[in-house]
Amino acid sequence: MNKTIICDQKDMRIDLYLSNALASHSRSYINELLGKGHILVNGSVVKPSYKIKLNDKITVSVPEPIVTSMSPESIALDVVYEDDYLIVINKPQGMVVHPAPGHHSGTLAHALLHHCEGSLSDINGVIRPGIIHRIDKDTSGLIIAVKDNDTHRKMAESIAAHDIERTYRACVYGVVDSDKGLIDAPISRSPSDRKKMAVVSGGKHAISRFEVVKRYRKATDLSVRLETGRTHQIRVHMHYIGHPVIGDPLYAHKRKTYNLSGQALHSSSLAFVHPHSGETISLSCPLPDYYLKLLDDLDAE
Repeated sequence: MNKTIICDQKDMRIDLYLSNALASHSRSYINELLGKGHILVNGSVVKPSYKIKLNDKITVSVPEPIVTSMSPESIALDVVYEDDYLIVINKPQGMVVHPAPGHHSGTLAHALLHHCEGSLSDINGVIRPGIIHRIDKDTSGLIIAVKDNDTHRKMAESIAAHDIERTYRACVYGVVDSDKGLIDAPISRSPSDRKKMAVVSGGKHAISRFEVVKRYRKATDLSVRLETGRTHQIRVHMHYIGHPVIGDPLYAHKRKTYNLSGQALHSSSLAFVHPHSGETISLSCPLPDYYLKLLDDLDAE
């Protein structure tokens, strides 16, 4: 798609202006287009922070969506909520959300293509049909996917504005002293290990609130609410305060795993305003077997 826009406003960031002018595209995708030189102002590449001027000529070239080579796969899904616009899945531990190196089949995206019969958003032009956010492979629980580009844009804006309430259960090493707490610590790529994220000065703003559910002799079961949604946020924040998530292969390496195949982290509840009906949707799912087995093992210690 090619489009030319003559600015009718001024002193507004170009990414914000275009997210309003191009209603089918999210602000994050517009930033991506700007970064790749697909958006020009008066013939020149500009940054997302560029302040538009009256009568600026903006040319936008949106690449055609990459034709997915993915085939729908008949994989059973635990559907917690579904309507004509979106679907919420209770993802099992071990399922990858979308194709990645080493994971070319068996992903949530493959299962969604089958379940939704191909009716999924393609707004970002990549092989992530319907995916607007993700949870790590070994994190279980609720995840939202969307069925059309308009819904995708609206839900992406809700995520960016931190309007979606996301609560997790996290079982961590050690006894957490405080009944409640707030962790306000910026997160960025670890300067010493590119596979990890870390609390880094100048990183992205990140806030997690936690509350103790139960203390054990050598561990604590927590309820954690995200105010932001950075990569590995809970895992990094728990490690930062000296209580990494039990079984975490990245942030609790060489510690007792309690026979877990990954971190004891479960996306237990979501609440959001439906982008079309305006209704508040509140969803929850039970703790999975691996988490309940861990709690039994901790009780027995």
